[in-house]
Amino acid sequence: MNSDGYSYGRCLGIVSALDRLRSTDEEFGQYLTSQNLSQLQFSCQTEDDAETSALFSEPMLWIGIYIATASFICILAMGADLFCGIQNKKLWFPCKYFSLNAASITVIAVTMKLPVDLSSTMPSYTDQATKLGSLGFLCTMMANLMPSLASMDNKTLLANVIGLFIFVITVIVNVCIQINTKAIGHVSLDLSYTYWSFYSLIAYAYMTMILLLLIIMISSSLTIPTFKGILEFKYQAANKMFLTDQRVQMSIVDKLRQHVRRYWVMAETGNPQFVMASSWEHIEDRSPYKWSTTVIFITQSIGVVVGTIAPVFRCFSVSSFKFVTKWNMNHFMFFNVERYWTQKLHEWKQSPIPFLSMSRRSRIIISNSKDTILSLCVGFQKVVVVSCKVIWLMATILVVICLSCWKSLLARWCTSTIASRTDDIDEDLSIYVLQIDNNLDLAEEKLKGISNSMNSFILKAIKEENNTLLELLEKSTGFKGVEIFDSDHVQSLLSVELANSWSLPIVTLTCIAVALPNIPRDTVGSLFESVGEGLSYAYLVEESFHCSSEYVNLRKASMSLWYEVENKCKWLDNPLAKNAFEGKTTIDIIKWFSDKAKELVIELKERPNGELMENPSKILIAANSMYRITQTILLRYQSNREPITKKQLFAHLNGMIADIFSACFTNIPRVITIRCQESVIEKRETSVKVAAKLLGKTTKIIERLEKFEVPSMDDDKMPYIDEWRLYLKHAIP
Repeated sequence: MNSDGYSYGRCLGIVSALDRLRSTDEEFGQYLTSQNLSQLQFSCQTEDDAETSALFSEPMLWIGIYIATASFICILAMGADLFCGIQNKKLWFPCKYFSLNAASITVIAVTMKLPVDLSSTMPSYTDQATKLGSLGFLCTMMANLMPSLASMDNKTLLANVIGLFIFVITVIVNVCIQINTKAIGHVSLDLSYTYWSFYSLIAYAYMTMILLLLIIMISSSLTIPTFKGILEFKYQAANKMFLTDQRVQMSIVDKLRQHVRRYWVMAETGNPQFVMASSWEHIEDRSPYKWSTTVIFITQSIGVVVGTIAPVFRCFSVSSFKFVTKWNMNHFMFFNVERYWTQKLHEWKQSPIPFLSMSRRSRIIISNSKDTILSLCVGFQKVVVVSCKVIWLMATILVVICLSCWKSLLARWCTSTIASRTDDIDEDLSIYVLQIDNNLDLAEEKLKGISNSMNSFILKAIKEENNTLLELLEKSTGFKGVEIFDSDHVQSLLSVELANSWSLPIVTLTCIAVALPNIPRDTVGSLFESVGEGLSYAYLVEESFHCSSEYVNLRKASMSLWYEVENKCKWLDNPLAKNAFEGKTTIDIIKWFSDKAKELVIELKERPNGELMENPSKILIAANSMYRITQTILLRYQSNREPITKKQLFAHLNGMIADIFSACFTNIPRVITIRCQESVIEKRETSVKVAAKLLGKTTKIIERLEKFEVPSMDDDKMPYIDEWRLYLKHAIP
């Protein structure tokens, strides 16, 4: 029933009553013919259709809100990339949050619900503007997604580009159908033809832009594997050059800083996304969506504004190269298409097709067809590259003009000059810049900016350095604790003794230390804080070198045990609270830990299924470590005439923890070096940042350990505590 009280049922009742009256009254029947009744029935059916349409249109408002929400999610993702780019001073804005994948294609498909809606009537200005605005929003999103293509492996890239291609073609076909049927362009005015032409022209312009962006993305995806191959080749060449160019008279920290700086430059300039970003840029009729159409229009308009910033700045990324101010004829040879643009297509053309059971004639036809199609693709690729080069050259000329005007204004208004030299760099870093085109040199200002970004990153990490950990390490005078925390005189409870890791004995010793009563709370808290920070570095050492399943189990057991100690103040479900050991002597506390650990080990050994030594449980690993360490302490102090006090034992435990940490941290320089040399190109920049952060947070630790006399062990043995123990036992005092 509509707002006036009319309904299909009432209308049908009137028609039935008139039909009965017509059959009984012949005179009335002369005035009401069967054609008149048919017309009335048609009117009733129209009312029924209107009621049904209104019923089915009720959810459209919520669908409109859903579209606006999806658009807002895309805006947030693009805005997050924009914010991160500004924060990290990367004005080519790498794609971190808004990248091409199955999830983003799905969300984008939701935002494009209006342009692909073929059934809903959208006759008003706002409706038409929103449909066309959605196409503009799609253009913006595609431009923002462009650099993310370089962050994928080949299989993922192929799948995502195919998915985007199918989606974009679907949108274009739907819009063409709507233009042809005047669903787009028709406005209820007397001068409807004029407005139909206006809206249709805008729709065609948007579709042309979308199609061009799609072509550029497909063309880029064909070149990305070649780009990565060239970057990887240059990275390996620069890496070899770096390994042969080592400065002797430098401290370890300075060597590491130089090492990180070089790999930072290679990671920044060899980032595939950076290469991608700098390659191409070079009436009251209402729809069923009701007021949600206005919300969609406003949201997607904001999205167009936010999403346009990054592509525009990428166009100005050409200012990062020296040729902006140094021109030669090579920059105008835009008809010269480099081989890497078509290399992948040529490889496909030259590769044979694996035939099964086909006749010779069929194989010849298929091969010739493949060669013809790929030859056309090569030609089309060259056309696309040349077109983009022309656009890129025009953008470059615009940038040159803008930069010239800006520098002239600065020279006129500013008294101080702008330094363009990399004063803080005592070496030529340009040899570590990775670029596809050898004719392009990175500007000195940009190179200095990359180096300064590394320096500021390290300085920020230095401020996060934990002073309590340094205070703990001050209690170490060498590496004696590595040798004495576990004695060979302790009888083993297992048929095959388990290996040791760096973190496990540290956590076990900490458990004993925090359980000792009469120790000031702030002292115990300081130990907790310093051990927690130190374990994060110890885990990095173990992750970098201990890759076998045996050591992985040890690390997992240590991490699980530390979580229980730090958050629950328990050791294997046994409380470590001070009152639990109140009134007990130091030796009694050590014996309690030893006895409890022995019970757990024996219990696990005697289970029906037994504990496989190839894959021991976390409880067995933790209990065995506690048993051996407590037995070693008992052997050390059982012959003392005077019993050891709790403070003396606490100091002894602290010293052993500090010694083990010190020995473990001698591997940090190698960890930093390994993190810099990431083999996967997509992970290289992130890995170098981890190395730089680690260098900043451990600078004082490395400087302190540099004063120690580190054992002259093989590099392959240094990361293992058991190798340290073996060396120290046989070392000549």
